[in-house]
Amino acid sequence: MEALRFWFKLGFISFGGPAGQIAIMHQELVERRRWISEHRFLHALNYCMLLPGPEACQLAIYTGWLLHGLRGGLMAGLLFFLPAFFLLSLLAGLYLAFGDLPLVQGVFYGIKPAVVAVVLFAAWRIGSRAIKNGLLLAISAAAFVGIFFFDIGFPWIVLAAGILGAIGGKLLPGKFSGGGGHGGSNKGYGPALIDDDTPPPPHAKFSLAKLALTTFAFVAVGAATLLALRGNADLYHMGEFFTKAAFLTIGGAYAVLPYVYQGGVEQYAWLTGPQMMDGLALGETTPGPLIMIVTWVGYLGGVAKAAAGGSIASGLAGATVATFFTFLPSFLFIIAGGPLVEASRDDIKFTAPLTGITAAVVGVIVNLAAFFAWHTFWPQATAAAPFGGSFEGLAVLIAAAAFVALWKYKQDIMKVIGVCALLGLALSFIR
Repeated sequence: MEALRFWFKLGFISFGGPAGQIAIMHQELVERRRWISEHRFLHALNYCMLLPGPEACQLAIYTGWLLHGLRGGLMAGLLFFLPAFFLLSLLAGLYLAFGDLPLVQGVFYGIKPAVVAVVLFAAWRIGSRAIKNGLLLAISAAAFVGIFFFDIGFPWIVLAAGILGAIGGKLLPGKFSGGGGHGGSNKGYGPALIDDDTPPPPHAKFSLAKLALTTFAFVAVGAATLLALRGNADLYHMGEFFTKAAFLTIGGAYAVLPYVYQGGVEQYAWLTGPQMMDGLALGETTPGPLIMIVTWVGYLGGVAKAAAGGSIASGLAGATVATFFTFLPSFLFIIAGGPLVEASRDDIKFTAPLTGITAAVVGVIVNLAAFFAWHTFWPQATAAAPFGGSFEGLAVLIAAAAFVALWKYKQDIMKVIGVCALLGLALSFIR
């Protein structure tokens, strides 16, 4: 019950993106409550960062699973993102109802350049951790060139980077070691419930039979749910798409945003590019993992396709399908693969491909920042006239100021977006 209360509370206070959420869990689980030691916490974090999916949510699932088995993992994971699911669904409904009001448009005029700065800052932050040598920088640059100039699909970039990482791990292991970029720590906070030398509990011990059985159970749940949606083509396509997206989120939420954009905006027309940016801004200022942007995409997509009759029912149906299929693999990776992860500590044949992928992800995120900047600074531009229409010089200044605030002055993302929103509101009154 104590764990249940903590995970419930965490779902409402997990602001600040992955870094903020991980910091909160470290303070509560390692320093204050002493449920897990510093070394075990960092070990779990290293591998959660190497897995596809939102690392902060997976770290919560991992800790809950390590403490209390299956029910602990399910409890920690669900309570981590459910508050954000309900809040973003509510905001999406309000946005569709009132988003055309001049007051709301003024707020988003300031928020959009802040999103450009936030995404660019995310590329710098991930890159500074992941790109440790010229070879990884070359992979990152190649990924940017491939997606920006040649429109190569995100899955193919991930596959190519993984193959390069696997080859590089054998030929040049020193260039591909380190993986997630979180090293060890010498800090100590006293004895912990799960200490450095505490043997794994029975449910965390690896066995091939248990891995096969758990994997089959999760795959069966996902397949049965997808089969139940076959009668509704729009919801079925959503389930199929977000299942693929869930397996491509190596590097965190920013890594999968280009893929979600390609599918949600360009392929299925569930929402527009500006609506995607507005959802990202709201996702940055609400609790829960940033990957909850899929709830926003699902809600707007459900309404756009009238997936379940009325607009609210359609929106909630789309949001539920998108969220369910995005997070189901995260539970699979931890609950089924957790024992295997524990048994493969510091094995470069597992970490090298993911190191290559993480480097490529940096280039993909820079491409996303460039795409958002294009839509923000030239809002009337099209593919035929890439610099057509008016140029928003004020938006450039807001984006530059937001980036400096994040990068140099280490300001909180929520505060930066809030100030930019107020600037946009003030400019709308002046105009």
